[in-house]
Amino acid sequence: MRISFDIMYQEFLRILLKKGFSKDRAELCAKLFAETSLDGVYSHGLNRFPRFVSLIDKGIVDVNAEPIKLDTIGFIERWDGNLGPGNLNAYASMERAIELAKENGMGCVTLKNNNHWMRGGSYGWLAAESGCIGICWTNTLPNMPPWGSSNAKIGNNPLILAVPRPNGEHVVLDIAMSQFSYGQLSNYELNGNMLPVDGGFDTKGKLSKDPKEIQETKRPLPIGYWKGSGLSLMLDLIAMTLSGGRSTLAIGELEAEYSVSQLFMAFDISKLPEQHLMYQSIENTIQDLQNAEPAEDGTSVRYPGEGTLKTRKANLKNGIPVEASIWEEVLNM
Repeated sequence: MRISFDIMYQEFLRILLKKGFSKDRAELCAKLFAETSLDGVYSHGLNRFPRFVSLIDKGIVDVNAEPIKLDTIGFIERWDGNLGPGNLNAYASMERAIELAKENGMGCVTLKNNNHWMRGGSYGWLAAESGCIGICWTNTLPNMPPWGSSNAKIGNNPLILAVPRPNGEHVVLDIAMSQFSYGQLSNYELNGNMLPVDGGFDTKGKLSKDPKEIQETKRPLPIGYWKGSGLSLMLDLIAMTLSGGRSTLAIGELEAEYSVSQLFMAFDISKLPEQHLMYQSIENTIQDLQNAEPAEDGTSVRYPGEGTLKTRKANLKNGIPVEASIWEEVLNM
């Protein structure tokens, strides 16, 4: 089943207005959700929308709350998200980091007390489309064991890195610290598929490709094993320290995942000398990567973000694939 981008956007907008959003905030929030599904990140677009609405109904997401600046320390600004809509707060934070970068060459915004930011890649694309290198990450509740343990003590803390290209085909890496995010595990389970590679441990403590069992055990594999485990911890500590917000440990003490800590950085490439040489080096690197001989016939080597652009183009033309039951749930809201 496929739905056009415009129809999906209009349904999201209808519901958000019904839930008390102002018109401009509802339009941006609906756009971010619809664009997430358009780009193929279905787990954090349509599939996540009903859960987002339920958090509004529970009072965890305050539709009218906006971030407030607390401190300015050099190039760093510290903001409080006041538990507003996570994607709106995160979008505003990266926008502010970009503004600071346009003024000073770089900008850094930290955010505490935010809700789930949905697709982190949205803010990397925002930075790249503004001609900036973008870096951002968030901590989460404890949902992954540190290497050598079976107890969930660290978060899968998504990290986004973005590099702009003049042709608009930006390089954007959006990764969780687990081999498969919980959203991806849910997608595989929803479609009745096994993972292509081991993604965590099953109920018997064995490596498994079964997304359902991995979600039940809360034992997804960290990327790079002990390296991903260590990186998760460092991202958590840095975001918590610089924002003055909650750590993964403290988030785990709450009744749900909210009041997370996030960091947004932007670097304005236009401030750098010899831009044409720099952009040429970027293009040479991308072309060299794409010219690598594939390990298997019928495949190709892609740079981060290339698949997103292809999916976006296909979904605009053919409609966005949706799970019928979830789409029906949204229509009935």
